[in-house]
Amino acid sequence: MVFSTVLIAGIASFWRVYEFAHYRPPLIDVPAIEAPSLSIEEVIGAAARHYGVDPLLVKAVMAAESGFRHQAVSTAGAVGLMQLMPATAHEMGFNPMIASDNVFAGARYLAFLLGRYARKRDTLRWAIAAYNAGPGSVDRYRGIPPFRETRTYVKRVLGYYSQFRRSGRIITASIETASPQPAPVMTD
Repeated sequence: MVFSTVLIAGIASFWRVYEFAHYRPPLIDVPAIEAPSLSIEEVIGAAARHYGVDPLLVKAVMAAESGFRHQAVSTAGAVGLMQLMPATAHEMGFNPMIASDNVFAGARYLAFLLGRYARKRDTLRWAIAAYNAGPGSVDRYRGIPPFRETRTYVKRVLGYYSQFRRSGRIITASIETASPQPAPVMTD
């Protein structure tokens, strides 16, 4: 006898699969387990550890991007705490509309950018600029692009990063989340 699981409307149902195709026993409904409510700080820590990024950098980018508002949407279409374009988040295997996924996708993208510019003298500044303007712009200008918005953004993120490193600011907001699954490795 083999068991099969079907998830319908958040309820896990188990079917016994018999050798006889015509026989189907009734479904047994088992309520889904509620995901724990985690603080933004805990999600940042988990994402940062998972991708090997400083959690204070993730927090600094989040502060500059959304001001810790999980429902923030930019005029360009970037969404969530880390203000990711949906295509970027999906490329990394995450749903940007789920707050914890948005943080994990942002941390993964930061790790990717830090790795991409690891051999540069200003790795951190280049990675932050690429988070804002895109790696194509940073590569084209061989550094921080001459866009006022990007230059201001880099200064703002570095300011938050410095502030968080000095003060150890605690974030008290919480989000409903389930632990996201690790996404496949992103390549250029």
